[in-house]
Amino acid sequence: MLSPTQTLAAGLRLPTNGLDYAILAIYFAVVLGIGFAARRSVKTSLDFFLSGRSLPAWVTGLAFVAANLGATEILGMAATGAQYGVSVVHWYWIGAIPAMVFLGLVMMPFYYRSKVRSVPEYLLQRFDKSAHLLSSILFAFAAILIAGVNLYALSIVVEALLGWPQWLAIVVAGLFVLAYITIGGLSSAIYNEVLQFFVILAALIPLCVIGLKRVGGWGGMTDSLKSAHGDNFLSAWGGTGIGEANPLGANWLTIILGLGFVLSFGYWTTNFAEVQRALSAKNLSAAQRTPLIAAFPKIFIVFLVMIPGMVAAVLVPKIGMAGSGLTYNDAIPYLMQELLPNGVLGIAVTGLLAAFMAGMAANVSSFNTVFTYDIWAKYVKTGKPDAYYLKFGRLITAVGVLASIGTAFIASSFSNIMGYLQTLFSFFNVPMFVVFIIGMFWKRASVKSGVWGLLAGTTAAMVNYFWIYKQGVIDIPTDQGANFVSAIVGFVAGAVVMVVVTLFTAPMPEAELAGLVYGTTAPGLEEPPAEGDDAWYRKPALLGWGAIVLAALCYVPFSL
Repeated sequence: MLSPTQTLAAGLRLPTNGLDYAILAIYFAVVLGIGFAARRSVKTSLDFFLSGRSLPAWVTGLAFVAANLGATEILGMAATGAQYGVSVVHWYWIGAIPAMVFLGLVMMPFYYRSKVRSVPEYLLQRFDKSAHLLSSILFAFAAILIAGVNLYALSIVVEALLGWPQWLAIVVAGLFVLAYITIGGLSSAIYNEVLQFFVILAALIPLCVIGLKRVGGWGGMTDSLKSAHGDNFLSAWGGTGIGEANPLGANWLTIILGLGFVLSFGYWTTNFAEVQRALSAKNLSAAQRTPLIAAFPKIFIVFLVMIPGMVAAVLVPKIGMAGSGLTYNDAIPYLMQELLPNGVLGIAVTGLLAAFMAGMAANVSSFNTVFTYDIWAKYVKTGKPDAYYLKFGRLITAVGVLASIGTAFIASSFSNIMGYLQTLFSFFNVPMFVVFIIGMFWKRASVKSGVWGLLAGTTAAMVNYFWIYKQGVIDIPTDQGANFVSAIVGFVAGAVVMVVVTLFTAPMPEAELAGLVYGTTAPGLEEPPAEGDDAWYRKPALLGWGAIVLAALCYVPFSL
């Protein structure tokens, strides 16, 4: 008897030919070539884990946005568009841009000037070893789970589209990611992410154009969706009043607080898979501009993932429902099968593989850095020569890839992988964010409050999701709505516990807070502006506010 996945694979098999496979082979050859080219620059562990802090802002900026263009962005957001409609714009214009600007303008100076090699290392300086070790373990665990999401999504798509068995797709993609990261370190991952960014665009743009043409343009698509799902399916804020019904199952308060503040800031400001790209920049100005440069393409990428999902909802009106034969995650593969000719099909398949590999590589490269620097070098094997940690970093990369293969199938229980990822973010990123934000802006926050805030935030988010939501203690309409509530609960619990613990424990001596709390700078860490940084396009504040205004303007036509 065929499994549901095998049935899906038989139904979505693509008519690929030699041209499509040739394009795929060329791409993999270039990926490995970049890895070997980057190897020449890897002399120390800093070169391997942070590219020697030598990369220009435009490279790190494109890598920053490409690192997020994994399963969550391509399949997950297209699935969200098919399921919830125009509401998907919230994940970009309120759920990404403000946090990316905050990271660039406010938090990168702390990260870069303190010379930390990872996000958890900041907690070691601001709090104590217990907060540092707990945050390192939580982040390493989350990175492997998220890398597994990308591998699982890739295996489903490749099996469906090309007929490869799931295990083969997982092994092939995992080995290629392992090869180019192990060979060239973070530089290889970043330069491949820049390449992957353009390959992904080449895959998604034709899909949007041909898809819209098939359904009668934007007007034809919206008319069909309005008649099938109602007006709120095509309005970003329609029906989001408290107590009102809308496709997303969330009101304006949970969208703004849960997604726009807690989940968004928790992900973009403390997720080392993203911050690592900025830390590899050549100076502080380039590090600040990294997320700000990334914010501009991020504003418009929403259309490239939302439109295919909505087109699929028109072509398959019951997508995601029993009897349709397709889950929401199948929106992109279905359109590729139905719309794309050979050649373009090869580019599209290559773009999907590039997206999954970029997402996996970002998490594996951040995992190996945190595990090596923050766990192994700090608590297991201290004081070893740099060459030892470089060798260990390559070894733990292989372990991370193997562990990702093991976690890939956990995602199989979620019909929308975006929901699964948002659940992980509410568990792991949100508690870390509350500890960061309080420690960074409140001098009185005590050394011991960090670890207790992490524990309380993580525990509260899990209790809300697995007990209050899953057991029906409180009725929350959708998984996404539950994730927003879990994020808010985790943030509030972590903040309250930190305040209470601080009231009963001693603060850090004020002299040791220099450079770790907003408004203070440690002696010797001031950095003069780099030559040419007075140009308008190199001014972080101008770039940041420009991105905020542009994102706000984009909301207007979707809110009328």
